[in-house]
Amino acid sequence: MKSLLATVLMLLSTGAFAACEEPATGSDAAPALSPPLAAVVVGSGRLPFHSAPQAGCAMPGVFVIPKDALIAYAQTKSWTSVMYSNPKTGNTVSGWVKSSRLKVTGTVGPRQ
Repeated sequence: MKSLLATVLMLLSTGAFAACEEPATGSDAAPALSPPLAAVVVGSGRLPFHSAPQAGCAMPGVFVIPKDALIAYAQTKSWTSVMYSNPKTGNTVSGWVKSSRLKVTGTVGPRQ
């Protein structure tokens, strides 16, 4: 029992269970895209949304598929903050997706 407790404490102290905290858009950690970019999902299969730019922060049941159009607002090294608007329902969702699965198709709105 002591070894299990020690292992859990070690994992917690090393950040293995990192909190899913979203970096501030426009910060050095997640520079804002100005103007926002229009992008389309490429590759195959579902592209899951994440609540923060970390693999362990997936949003269960929330995903887009190839050819879905997104608006990109910020980027880290390998993640992009996006919004998806379902054309059938009008519902929107925002989150982070892997940048490698996006193809930029243009810009959205006026240049600043």
